[in-house]
Amino acid sequence: MSKPHTLTNLVLEPRSGIGTTASHALRRAGKIPGVVYGHGESTPIAIDVKQLSDLILSGNRSHIVEASIGGKKDSVLLRRIEAHPLTRKPLSVDFQRVKQGEAITAMVNVVTVGNPVGVREQEGVMDVVTRALEIKGPAQSIPDSITVDVNDLGVHQHVSAGDITLPPGFALLTPPDTIVVSVSITRAGAAETETPATVEEQPAEAPAPEA
Repeated sequence: MSKPHTLTNLVLEPRSGIGTTASHALRRAGKIPGVVYGHGESTPIAIDVKQLSDLILSGNRSHIVEASIGGKKDSVLLRRIEAHPLTRKPLSVDFQRVKQGEAITAMVNVVTVGNPVGVREQEGVMDVVTRALEIKGPAQSIPDSITVDVNDLGVHQHVSAGDITLPPGFALLTPPDTIVVSVSITRAGAAETETPATVEEQPAEAPAPEA
């Protein structure tokens, strides 16, 4: 079994070279260009690609980590990774400088659990309409994801953003009427539920009079 990653400290190198040429040179050297912003400061930095990978694998991607930036200590939160559209290798990163207890906004992914009754028993299909919610709360408690239980969801039913319980101390910024998950009926299911048209009975013809 592989050893779990426990990275909680970063070494971020201040960089002076800015632009495409300088960024390419950093990537060739195994580093990713980025920036640390927040609290009135913006500092161009570079991070070792292995260290960035360790941060992601450590499970602390959504958590505050301590960082050394040119010898100066800071608390930062990874906010964005720009990846190459084909190789998915990181091209640049953004970190936000934060303090414990500070309220910040974040986009958090929605994760569904369960199998809707509308899918199990009613020939329905589930659609995750909104895959992330914008929330605001303590920087040190930003969740990795928000779980939505869909077990009781029937056809023609949905879960709105306002129906979802957030962790304590967090407020929803996404409009509460935003549909997050819905279950609709498939064409096959709709066809089975249609009532067949009845053929109207024609009155029997009266017998012709005898000659």
